Amino acid sequence: MNSQEIRKKFLKFFKDRGHAVVPSASLIPDDPSVLFTTAGMQQFKPYYVGKADPMRDFGSKNTASAQKCFRTSDIEEVGDKTHLTFFEMLGNFSFGLPGQGLPGQGGYFKEKAIPLSFEFITSEEGLGLDPELLYVTAFKGDDEVPQDKEAIRIWQEQFKKAGIEAKVGERIFLYGREKNWWETGGPGPAGPDSEMFYCFGKPHDLKFGPVCHPNCDCGRFMEIGNDVFMQYNKLPDGKYVPLEQKSIDNGRGFERLVMVMQGKDNIFETDLFEPLIFMIKKAKPGLEDRVLRVLADHLRASIFLVADGVRPLNKEAGYILRRLLRRILVYGIKYDIHAELFTLSVGIVKDIFGAAYPEVKNTEEILAVLMDEKTKFEKALALGVKEIERYEVIFAKDAFYIYETFGLPFELLQELVPEKVKDLQKEDLEVEFKKHQEISRAGMEKKFGGHGLVLNTGELKASSEEEMEKVVRLHTATHLLQAALRKVLGSEVKQMGSDITAERTRFDFSFPRKLTDEELKKTEALVNETVEKDLPVTYQELPIEEAKKTNALYFFKEKYPNRVKVYTIGSDSPVGKEEQPFSKEFCGGPHVTNTFKIGRFRIIKQEAVGAGVRRIRAAVE
Repeated sequence: MNSQEIRKKFLKFFKDRGHAVVPSASLIPDDPSVLFTTAGMQQFKPYYVGKADPMRDFGSKNTASAQKCFRTSDIEEVGDKTHLTFFEMLGNFSFGLPGQGLPGQGGYFKEKAIPLSFEFITSEEGLGLDPELLYVTAFKGDDEVPQDKEAIRIWQEQFKKAGIEAKVGERIFLYGREKNWWETGGPGPAGPDSEMFYCFGKPHDLKFGPVCHPNCDCGRFMEIGNDVFMQYNKLPDGKYVPLEQKSIDNGRGFERLVMVMQGKDNIFETDLFEPLIFMIKKAKPGLEDRVLRVLADHLRASIFLVADGVRPLNKEAGYILRRLLRRILVYGIKYDIHAELFTLSVGIVKDIFGAAYPEVKNTEEILAVLMDEKTKFEKALALGVKEIERYEVIFAKDAFYIYETFGLPFELLQELVPEKVKDLQKEDLEVEFKKHQEISRAGMEKKFGGHGLVLNTGELKASSEEEMEKVVRLHTATHLLQAALRKVLGSEVKQMGSDITAERTRFDFSFPRKLTDEELKKTEALVNETVEKDLPVTYQELPIEEAKKTNALYFFKEKYPNRVKVYTIGSDSPVGKEEQPFSKEFCGGPHVTNTFKIGRFRIIKQEAVGAGVRRIRAAVE
């Protein structure tokens, strides 16, 4: 099977077994505590902790998804056979214990989760892998939590159906918390997990120890799935107590599954990477495998980041993107690659992934971002190289200055002048970064009277009274934007998330295709017409069930309190169609008192966030 067939087969397998198939979330999550989406379960966190209702939003307590993920921790590991920055996770999830309802609506736990995993891996409806080549692990227990005997028993039952006696220590291996335990680190949901490994049948290499086992590094085994059983609650004092609402989080590394299914020795030989690798080899024959893999990984990852709205910057997600792009460009110089890798790669990524992730089809905009960064880097490099030549040895303070002034990060100095930074440790550079942050923070506190952010609701952010005034205008404008989109495109438009700063509003909504220029113009014009009408902005505070009867819109992911504010823009009189409000939503505020205070509304751009989700960035003047 090719990779597209494997992805589709997974989603169909779980859809046929009562799971709602949910599109991939953006690589940039709603959760402000994390930089990127790193796992399939991340978009479902509100459902695990009871802040959102899966029955209301998906019609089922069980979901499945193919999720785009990105992990910065693996950047330095890229170049071997399995590590990536961007990757996909195939996951099936269940929120809560079994309940009443239609088939598939009730949640499930180990008794169903483990058989589903075994069936998907070994049956013809799934991957059809030989169960003789499947090995599993379970939690061995410790002084705080007992051994996961339930998982061991269920796995033994599954293997027995396939005619295999699954003895502990031969087919099922037990590990402690370092391998078979999941928790967030602090108080909250926690539990044992059970990992699935595929055996390649290679002989054990004794240099990795006298005994081979699934977590051995000799290359005989590779993990292809992980079932997490959320069954405990970790208390603030460190004790574990059983959770009333047990849940399932099962994930499978897509690239690894494709590697196994296609009989390849490493993930870069699969059809997910082979066209990119072929293109790079053709551009520059003779490159070592590590360089080929780094370039292929970074090109693919950068395109997906740009497609999800990330832009090269010197901070946060933009810094990671800039780091990937500039490493590609440095490799182009270092290895004398004259082909335009950015131009060639956007078309290849579109061909491989466009069917599953339509956002990468926007090749013109993606390429414009990549080439703009190339131009900036070339200017910075020309100046930076001259600066680097002045140093015989580069210390931490020098490296930070070079980065701040010329945009050349430490990783690129390692590539360009390894002999000058051979004694420089990354930890030393981090000390310089912290010094800079403290100076910047002190300046911010002085500027804003020691208050820092005067507004930070998660959705709305402002660091001064002046910024707050702009944010409030943008917040009300975002209500108008959603209402206008629904009037232009239809009621299928539903809010999927928003983020508002003093510079712009970012509004995500459900819609299956790119908006035409005419639709964008109509939407912008409708908002501005409403602004000019100087409509009142009012609110009522109502019990939640009473508020829902007012036909006000509300954000499907949000869990609201027992009493909510319903903000109305325009008249709420039932007399005459013209008297109906322009907008009516659940919201905590703050807002302007009338629309005229918003000012001129301008749509900056539209973007694809994921399958079936669009994003509009807009500003007010």
